[in-house]
Amino acid sequence: MYTFNPGPAQVYPQVRQYLQDAFDEGWLSAPHRGERFTGLMRQTVQELKNKLNVPQDYTVFFMGSATECWEVLTQSLTPRKSFHLYSGAFGEKWYEYAKALRPACVGYPFGIDEVPDVAALPLPDSETDLVCITQNETSNATQLRDGFILNLYNRLGQALLAVDATSSMAGVQLKFIKADIWFASVQKCFGLPAGLSVMILSPRAVARLRDQNERAHYNSLVSQYEKMLNWQTTYTPNVLGIYLLSRVLHDRPALKAVHQHLQERATKLYDYFEQATQLTPLVTNPETRSTTVIGLQGPPALIDEVKRRALTQGLQLGNGYGTWKSNSLRIANFPAIPDAAFEQLVQFFAREFA
Repeated sequence: MYTFNPGPAQVYPQVRQYLQDAFDEGWLSAPHRGERFTGLMRQTVQELKNKLNVPQDYTVFFMGSATECWEVLTQSLTPRKSFHLYSGAFGEKWYEYAKALRPACVGYPFGIDEVPDVAALPLPDSETDLVCITQNETSNATQLRDGFILNLYNRLGQALLAVDATSSMAGVQLKFIKADIWFASVQKCFGLPAGLSVMILSPRAVARLRDQNERAHYNSLVSQYEKMLNWQTTYTPNVLGIYLLSRVLHDRPALKAVHQHLQERATKLYDYFEQATQLTPLVTNPETRSTTVIGLQGPPALIDEVKRRALTQGLQLGNGYGTWKSNSLRIANFPAIPDAAFEQLVQFFAREFA
């Protein structure tokens, strides 16, 4: 069975051996305050920076999920309000989470085929602490490109730019210097089981969290920062998840090669479905299409039939989500999914739904 579900997604086959190694090496009961664990933390952070091209002066944190990152950023870096640009369900949920804690937060929705005009956006005022975007919207297979993020960053003034890169980090080359905060869960492009997320902060964001000095929560960022200075965490961490992340980062190829490969696969899929007669791309504007999540649309009855017949061929397709739940399906294009799976997928569509 190959799964194209966009999360939790296909894991690297090597994870099976990594899990056995973790058990044999005693990581499942390793003390998280000992030198062995702090060595693992140091090694994992360095592997992450090397493989993903993260600037050396940026700070890495580990949390439980991207959803936790939403809450932590509101608690620790948003004393007043945040401004949220979103085109899909996860960007909107982030806005709703933030608004529940900071009622003054502002949301700005835009269409899935739209690249927002940065010059025309209602710029956040001096009371805005964070501007929040979802770089790759998993719910509708859209993506914001580097040029947009750069233009937005250059117009923000004192506000920090926070980027949810959950379904693109480790699969797409991201220009980390063009935002202050990046975060992602590992159950997508990292090819690992759920239960861990990565948050990356710029020196400007670190200076801001130290200035805010918010300590009212167990996962307050300033407390986490102080612990990370000694490669530790404020709470008992997911030692197994961090170990698996270290192993997969060490064994994976350079991100440039991964990025190029995923782009080529995405282009082939989009080209194929551009010519299809029954299922067509959900996103019609090539400038807003994701390279790591491909969305297809069709009548609800057809969508159900495609998913059902795909399962009989050992292919699990992702359901639609939110507004697009009934009339779309999603295909994950993550690094852990082998090329053979995509060949089988295309042959299935050519044979069954040409």
